[in-house]
Amino acid sequence: MRLLQYNNDGGFSLTKDFVSGEIPEYAILSHTWGADTEEVTYRDLIDGTGKSKVGYEKIRFCGDQARRDGLHNFWVDTCCINKSSDRELSEAINSMFRWYRKAAKCYVYLTDVSTNDQIDLSLQPWEAAFGNSRWFTRGWTLQELIAPPSVEFFCSNGNRLGDKKSLEGQLHKITGVPVSALRGCPLSDFSFDERVLWARNRETKREEDLAYSLLGILDISMPIIYGEGKENAFRRLNREWKYRLDELSRATLNYARRLGTLQQTLEGHSSGVMSVAFSPDSRLLASASADMTVRLWNAATGALRQTLKGA
Repeated sequence: MRLLQYNNDGGFSLTKDFVSGEIPEYAILSHTWGADTEEVTYRDLIDGTGKSKVGYEKIRFCGDQARRDGLHNFWVDTCCINKSSDRELSEAINSMFRWYRKAAKCYVYLTDVSTNDQIDLSLQPWEAAFGNSRWFTRGWTLQELIAPPSVEFFCSNGNRLGDKKSLEGQLHKITGVPVSALRGCPLSDFSFDERVLWARNRETKREEDLAYSLLGILDISMPIIYGEGKENAFRRLNREWKYRLDELSRATLNYARRLGTLQQTLEGHSSGVMSVAFSPDSRLLASASADMTVRLWNAATGALRQTLKGA
């Protein structure tokens, strides 16, 4: 995962590509893409260009807000992924939900919502624009709403509108996502169909992304194949889901069989067994009997290791 950080000259640059376990605390941006020619790319940052592009403003906003929150690193999808590398793009798409979930802060930048400099939340002049924001119609922003523990919403002039908690009623009404899911309830509590339904009426620029944007929400990983078409992408998504269900079903069945199967019969006591206990490493089993003996058994093989006799 490659991040952005501020330089001493007030600009920002890319960090090294961090591997899992060494990634520093970071903020992350959620936004809607404009024209490709107006978004700042990975190549722009490498070449030191892109400051004149419209998309530079939201990167600057994210960096400034991160600094105000005491965060030195931040991530923006337009320029932190080298999309000319198929391997890196595929890894990023499969990791995206996790990256948003692990962010210290997620800032939603709404370019089509504006307010006055002073926001009085008891008034509602911005709420209509908020509910009609393009952000709620895009496929990728669904996981960006659900995954992060902390999601804060900002209008185009940088004013904070609220967060996922304070706006959860509006967010549920707009998106149809259950409040429990917005609050971080495990997504495994919801069926495949329920989770897919949350993405209804959402759109993506590339048709395959309608399926790919659900990978993290369904906890599925699979290769990214642009050009395969929406139908094939969803067919693979369904196949991966069914494969996971089959694996879980087999594991559950095997476990149930183990619980219901007699593993060992330990014979040797001349009277009833009163208590049993395993050693801390589970290698030995001790059985205490009314015959005034304690016997130590090999828990794996059932072999008698030692007999202790009482007075």
